[in-house]
Amino acid sequence: MVYVRKNVSKLTAGERRRFVEALLEVKRRGEYDEFVRLHIEHFRGDGDRGLRAAHMTPSFLPWHRQFVLDLENALRSVDDSVTVPYWDWTRDRSTTSVPWTDDLLGGNGRPVDRRVMTGPFAYATGNWTLRTNITNVEFLTRDLGRSRRPIALPTRDDLNWALKDPVYDVSPWDSTVTKGFRNKMEGWGRSNNPWRNHNRVHRWVGGVMLGGASVNDPVFWLVHAFVDMQWQRWQRRHRKHRYVPARPPGRKSDQYGRIVARNERLPPWDVSPDDLEDLSQIYRYA
Repeated sequence: MVYVRKNVSKLTAGERRRFVEALLEVKRRGEYDEFVRLHIEHFRGDGDRGLRAAHMTPSFLPWHRQFVLDLENALRSVDDSVTVPYWDWTRDRSTTSVPWTDDLLGGNGRPVDRRVMTGPFAYATGNWTLRTNITNVEFLTRDLGRSRRPIALPTRDDLNWALKDPVYDVSPWDSTVTKGFRNKMEGWGRSNNPWRNHNRVHRWVGGVMLGGASVNDPVFWLVHAFVDMQWQRWQRRHRKHRYVPARPPGRKSDQYGRIVARNERLPPWDVSPDDLEDLSQIYRYA
């Protein structure tokens, strides 16, 4: 049976409570920290050696599609009424709107150390200690809007700029490409505008959302559900275009062995990007 992922602003009080409680239970079980570890392990960029599966690569979108689905399955094993909501950052744009409320994700970090003090994921509750991190900080941090050198969230125009590109991705299949939906959505830009869409949201939230351990902030899942929703929109708009490359680069290419082609295995799972292009039999967006 197909279930529904809702806009977080449309959740009822009961749906908010059940979503939070399921997250906290997955954390108590120790499963949540495994998601953090997995993301850190696959957080590789252009300058790193070996395969890039999760970032700066065509498989950015299918990798995170499977990743969100795995977390959702963990939540639904706790409470099968729960799905991962999405945060439409083009509409809910203030530091006090959803999802930054006390009954959802809590608010901004305090000025002295960016530590989140409110909501169910505040360190003081004892329910959300960061045990897997790239630093030794044990508490959730945020710097909504970036207190120094403030930035704004991406707009509807930013999304449309990405969505209107009919090509999924282009060679050299990394963060430097200026064409293709994937990188326009992932958001690597040139020096005069270095962060677009997804990347800009991570920058706007700040704190732990700035690095490989970004999964430590539960907003990660709401951000990537919305990114996944945009991929669905792109797929419906450009039905003749698919995930590329269809075949892996040859041995003479700088990208040989560094990216995942359409029918290749997408680590760490036994699925391919082709398997993940259509999950409409599992979920839909409201």
